[in-house]
Amino acid sequence: MVNPVYRRIYYIRFPKEISDKPVIYQLIKQYDVEVNILRADILPQREGILILELAGAKPNITDGLNYLKEHGLSIERLATKIRRDDERCFQCGACTGVCPVDALYIRREDMAVLFDADKCTGCSQCVLICPVRAMEMSLGKEWLEPEADRTNAPLFS
Repeated sequence: MVNPVYRRIYYIRFPKEISDKPVIYQLIKQYDVEVNILRADILPQREGILILELAGAKPNITDGLNYLKEHGLSIERLATKIRRDDERCFQCGACTGVCPVDALYIRREDMAVLFDADKCTGCSQCVLICPVRAMEMSLGKEWLEPEADRTNAPLFS
């Protein structure tokens, strides 16, 4: 049985003392973790930040994160949540072309654009491309209000 790929996005701070060390290289090499760099700001002898999407077997990612913590990096999971407003969506399919994990896809039988939230990693590419802003993003908090109460709720809280 093949283990499903585990994907999560993390905000990582490098202390200036190790900003010139190959810790991410070691994460990839030693723990067999796939790394997608979403943002990087690292200079020698300065504190740095990385926003990474990590993919691989869950135990490998857990062990790799522990490795990073042992080397003085602080790690915070970015719990990005994406949701589609079905009333706004007019099924253009633009989002399906940018979704790296096929969470947005076209059902060929009726050409309906479908969204599988369980596959979504929260990369937000669909939010950027949607012409009618049917895709919504929230960082770190779940949508707790019922749908009727969300009409004027901010996307970022």
